[in-house]
Amino acid sequence: MDAVDLQIVRELQQDGRISNQDLADRVRLSPSPCLRRVRRLEEAGLIRGYTAIVDQAAFGLPITVFVRIRLERHTAETVRVFEEHVAGIEHVQDCYLMTGSSDYLLRVVIESLGAYEQLVRDRVHAIPGIAAIESSFAYSRVKQSLVYPRPTPPKPTPWTATS
Repeated sequence: MDAVDLQIVRELQQDGRISNQDLADRVRLSPSPCLRRVRRLEEAGLIRGYTAIVDQAAFGLPITVFVRIRLERHTAETVRVFEEHVAGIEHVQDCYLMTGSSDYLLRVVIESLGAYEQLVRDRVHAIPGIAAIESSFAYSRVKQSLVYPRPTPPKPTPWTATS
């Protein structure tokens, strides 16, 4: 991926509905090569799809909860069962395997505190192998970026051979 590809990706992250003509203008390419590059990025799996960004509260899910989960055991079966159950809970937007005192961090969006209580009682407590659940409620979102930062190229080391 070269600098033009990076610029294409960043432009598409900012506006996935941009026309190919406008995208080409922004990255200083003609439309045909620009479209070829976009298709190549899609085929390579770097661009996995396009979606609408929806206002969470206006959609009816004003509460964000970060849930830390610690498992009783770390057997392959316990992990598999936990991950399968979590994958089936629609309100769980993200699930990360973590280092540190918690094994998993979940981001949950939900309608109300009562709905969250029901979710925990009916769905999360039903998952075998959980030792602890700790919830933190977000007051508000301070920042959300959908555009990744530009990767910093690795710096050459003194022992790197140069030609």
